[in-house]
Amino acid sequence: MKISIINKRNLTDIQEEVLARFIAFQEAMIEKDLEKLNEIICDNYTLTHMSGKTQSKQEFIDEIMDGTLNYYKSTINNPDITLFGENKAIFKADVTLDAKVYGIKGTWTLHSQQTMEKINNKWYISKWDN
Repeated sequence: MKISIINKRNLTDIQEEVLARFIAFQEAMIEKDLEKLNEIICDNYTLTHMSGKTQSKQEFIDEIMDGTLNYYKSTINNPDITLFGENKAIFKADVTLDAKVYGIKGTWTLHSQQTMEKINNKWYISKWDN
């Protein structure tokens, strides 16, 4: 299995929707699914890497598609989802990624925080901070 979840808490239905969307995002990264990545990620998305480097949606997707960023497996540990009204959520989890990033293969645990927004009944990722 390419994606696993450890220490999943009891979640509300809305929190389960947010988690399912994050899992779909991880799957799209691993599978290099351009269509799914474009669908899940907001146009104004920013990703801040562990190094402090910030990327736009297009830069991030381009590096996945050209093989600069390669993701093989994701373990989501202790997902914590805070809802703000019905249309905004903060998703926090320690996400362990088996990856080859900028030529370096390894396993990294990221203390991740995603900002997610619900638009037209679907959750989208607008920001990823590590």
